[in-house]
Amino acid sequence: MMNYRTLGSTRLQVSELCLGTMTFRWTSTEDEAYQVMDAAWDAGINFFDTADVYSRWAPGNPGGVAEEIIGKWLVTRRIPRDKIIIATKVRGRMWEGADGEGLSRAHILRAVQDSLRRLQIEYIDLYQSHSPDEHTPQEETLRAYDDLIHQGTVRFIGCSNFNAQQLRQALDISQALRIARYETLQPHYNLIWRGEFENELQALCAQENIGVIPYSPLQGGFLTGKYKRGRPLPATGRGANNERFKKWLQDERALTLLETLEQISAERGESMTVTTLAWMLTNPVVSSAIIGANNAAQLNQALPASGKKLGASEMERLHRISQWS
Repeated sequence: MMNYRTLGSTRLQVSELCLGTMTFRWTSTEDEAYQVMDAAWDAGINFFDTADVYSRWAPGNPGGVAEEIIGKWLVTRRIPRDKIIIATKVRGRMWEGADGEGLSRAHILRAVQDSLRRLQIEYIDLYQSHSPDEHTPQEETLRAYDDLIHQGTVRFIGCSNFNAQQLRQALDISQALRIARYETLQPHYNLIWRGEFENELQALCAQENIGVIPYSPLQGGFLTGKYKRGRPLPATGRGANNERFKKWLQDERALTLLETLEQISAERGESMTVTTLAWMLTNPVVSSAIIGANNAAQLNQALPASGKKLGASEMERLHRISQWS
């Protein structure tokens, strides 16, 4: 059974698990993407996250592919627009020229229309800055977003990959100008990548009631039980030749973390995937954890995590061994 949480100050009720779509037409086919979305929707996931650049880095893929697939799925499945929350992101290069990327007003105003067309919707529930843009004043970006909200094109705005200083500055600008503020933060955060969020951002998000929607909660599968002491990386897949994974598999702390996670999962009678996500969802500042899947079977492995929380002693065991990034 899927549980729901309030997304920061937005009053939106989002599923504890958010479907991430970066894999679409990259490590999953379009048919598999449809099956994943069907399985997510049937399981009660009402929160889908994408970005205009997904998955431009895959061979033969232009930007906007994931948005296009979601848009076709929304139409063919006749999903009621008011029953699903669509989040997308803007920042990456989508066309040639000086305004082809970034968070300038010119880029945002063109990019949002392109995203709406690909998604085949009239408004975006959550429009997010994919990463900071050091070449554009935050005031310009936030004013552009505020205009979109007043036009009804966007309901709420958020940011991804911002540090505490950047987020604090943005919040202060919004307050001073009395314009829309970032209501969500999408950080890279998980059991083996804790430091930046917990040390710099967590307290700020709690203080300002910012909805936190971490991406990569399973660290690309590293925390699911696939990787063990003394075993080589798989020959194929996203983990193959992953330099970060290679480093962790030679780090005694990382190996001990995996073994501790495996022990706790066995004690709880659940998979490492579920225990890892339960650790994330035990954190009260987290609104929803973004999970990606190459196929429906992979998604189904994560679904039982909704409604799960770890006990104090389990949290302490994992915190003691995972206090580094």
